[in-house]
Amino acid sequence: MKYYKVEDTFFEAFEGKYVRALITGPTEEIVKRAAYDSTSTPSAVIGRVEGGVEGFLDKNQTPDGRYGAVVQYWLGSDDIEKFAFELSYRLRQDVLVKPFTRIFDYSDSDSDEYIEMMDIVGHCGDGYEWIVEEYGRKMINVPIAVPDFQIEEKFKINDGIMGGNFWYLCSTQEAVLEAGDAVINAIMGVEGATAPFEICSAASKPETNFPEIGPTTNHVYCPSLKESLGEESKVPEGVNYIPEIVVNAIDEEAMNKAIKAGIDAALEFDGVIRISAGNFDGKLGDKNINLLDILK
Repeated sequence: MKYYKVEDTFFEAFEGKYVRALITGPTEEIVKRAAYDSTSTPSAVIGRVEGGVEGFLDKNQTPDGRYGAVVQYWLGSDDIEKFAFELSYRLRQDVLVKPFTRIFDYSDSDSDEYIEMMDIVGHCGDGYEWIVEEYGRKMINVPIAVPDFQIEEKFKINDGIMGGNFWYLCSTQEAVLEAGDAVINAIMGVEGATAPFEICSAASKPETNFPEIGPTTNHVYCPSLKESLGEESKVPEGVNYIPEIVVNAIDEEAMNKAIKAGIDAALEFDGVIRISAGNFDGKLGDKNINLLDILK
């Protein structure tokens, strides 16, 4: 009876490309700022690179013996040139500028596809950059005013799965925030999985009245529209908030483990009325995955 609040429904997941990286720095605060800043705009749905923080490492777990954050950067297409171009913004504007940071490739796959970092990040040294061999890696040393930024020469491009999700329907604002924090912590405990939106307030739909701005609100699930929509509304009685958790992962097993861990965490809170998922009637995703199958 543990899962009686979980609807018999499914989510859709998509194939995607990702880079898995390790950011290190001298303090936990600098590492967290670099990790969260560089992954702060979940934007694959509008054709840009999106990222998520997978977890944090102790000093004894990193190549340079410093604090670390494992992050993932994703693109939902095979356009590697665009991936590299978009990724460069994240690394240059959000990590390189943080004092004493480094970035390592953290992939353990056998992929033979790479993004070369010299052209998109290394040349921030304006031609004065150079290659060094440290920490068992080939690193680009980029001379900057707070010496110096280092990034590994190549990053593997990996195939993964993105867009898995579930909704935890809540009666109170407290449940949204408290259960959401527990869900994110649970997902961060699953190796290879990340929640790029963290607690997401906005469910979207494929059809829209304003295509020029991308996906718009899934209006039938907006609690504030329940009265005006009448029978068209799909907001259940007693539900005042419908936050969404989106999961990207290195493979389907990691995604399913993360979603199960997140649902288990959410169900510990009395203000969580029901668990559901967002889907597009099975028309858009590469995979349709039933919540109850994950929870068996």
